[in-house]
Amino acid sequence: MKTKWKILIAVLLLLLIAGGVAGGIRYSRRGIVTVQTGKVVRQDLASIVSASGEVKPRNYINIGAEYQGQLTAILVKEGDRVRKGQLLARIDEAQSAADVVAQQAALSSAEADAAASEAGYAAGNENITALQSTLDRTKADLERYQLEFERGQKLYDGGLIPRQDYDQRKSAYESQKAAVAEANARLVQSRAQLAQLRAQQSSAQRRIAQTQAGLTRVNDILRKHNVVAPIDGLVTYLPVRFGETVVPGVQNSAASTIMTIADMSLVTSEVKVDETDIVNIQLDQPAEITIDAIPGKTFTGRVIEIGNTAILRSSGLAASTSTTSSQEAKDFKVVIAIDNPPDSFRPGLSCTAKITTATRKNVLTIPIQALTTRTRGDLAPIDKNKKVDSSAIPDPAVLKAEKEEITGVFILTADSKVDFRKVETGITGVTDIEVAGGLNEGEQIVTAPYQAIRTIRNATTVKVDNKPPEPKPAT
Repeated sequence: MKTKWKILIAVLLLLLIAGGVAGGIRYSRRGIVTVQTGKVVRQDLASIVSASGEVKPRNYINIGAEYQGQLTAILVKEGDRVRKGQLLARIDEAQSAADVVAQQAALSSAEADAAASEAGYAAGNENITALQSTLDRTKADLERYQLEFERGQKLYDGGLIPRQDYDQRKSAYESQKAAVAEANARLVQSRAQLAQLRAQQSSAQRRIAQTQAGLTRVNDILRKHNVVAPIDGLVTYLPVRFGETVVPGVQNSAASTIMTIADMSLVTSEVKVDETDIVNIQLDQPAEITIDAIPGKTFTGRVIEIGNTAILRSSGLAASTSTTSSQEAKDFKVVIAIDNPPDSFRPGLSCTAKITTATRKNVLTIPIQALTTRTRGDLAPIDKNKKVDSSAIPDPAVLKAEKEEITGVFILTADSKVDFRKVETGITGVTDIEVAGGLNEGEQIVTAPYQAIRTIRNATTVKVDNKPPEPKPAT
């Protein structure tokens, strides 16, 4: 046999042997799953809820026009800081100022009439006093003349005085009676006049009060032509210009809002928290806020308000105002007070808040992706020798028990197999979750890949490969 044939046969034999060895190895590794593992470790853990929103002042006021008219002056510009009571703008006040002058003149006239009535009333009082004195004096004289008349009548009847003397006494008595009647009539007339003066005085006082009320009204209208700052703050919105006409109380009208003033002493981050996380949010929980416009800097704060009304994510409206039933995702408003906000903050800046809802010190933790669920039926060992009776009616209680889901992890055993173990969990961190029971520190568990954790069963043989994946080449 030639040498080349010998070499060819030897090469073929080597290839057959190598193929047999490779096939044997592959056959022996049939059913082995490659996994990555990690250990149950003890560490500090924090549960964090992330939400996005915007920076808003806690207190801000939209200043609207209180009177219709043309803007004759705008004394501030957007971004200015103002003090409470500071004049911000003026609205044309010519008509209102004229009304004030007219009302002041009417008030002066009413006060003059009232003064005249009061003077007349005072004079009437003095006259009544004088007439009363006159009446009292004439009554006293009447009593004296009456006594003299009665004495003279007795003397005349006794023939002690002449007829002439008796007639004089009688005439004097009758004359005094007339004088008393006249004085009393004058007093009654004066009292009637005084009552009339009193009525005129009351009418004048009412007219003064009415005119003063009118003056207060027109003064209030005049005051509303001057727009003043109700609070200390920052002018954050100024939609109007000099010469434009503003109107009061018209909804959805740009002319009804003159400017917005925000109190920047308390700046908040108003974020929308998913409905699945809102149950974990409580007042006074700490938070870290990052501002998109200020990269690389983190601000701290505390939760000061938690919304009770769900907000539809698609429309931003309250779910309670929707007339149709909706199963879409909902959010809840959460307000966070920012500690020591810088002057560079502006309302409307986009921000992201990370709220710490719970913390644990030195607790057992595992990676979140290591957790999986299995039913009791999946965990039951398979008996290949057991015969299945297809005609038998399954027990509902057994079926229900087999469908019960159990949360746990796969433990790596000493013989390179996995064993499912039920785990009780606590709070959830960013990448790890607290183990409340079922595992011990240092135990090795399967952490990846995701597909393997989803599909492997108890007693599956695994191969551990904890090498990091090779980076993909750039395209």
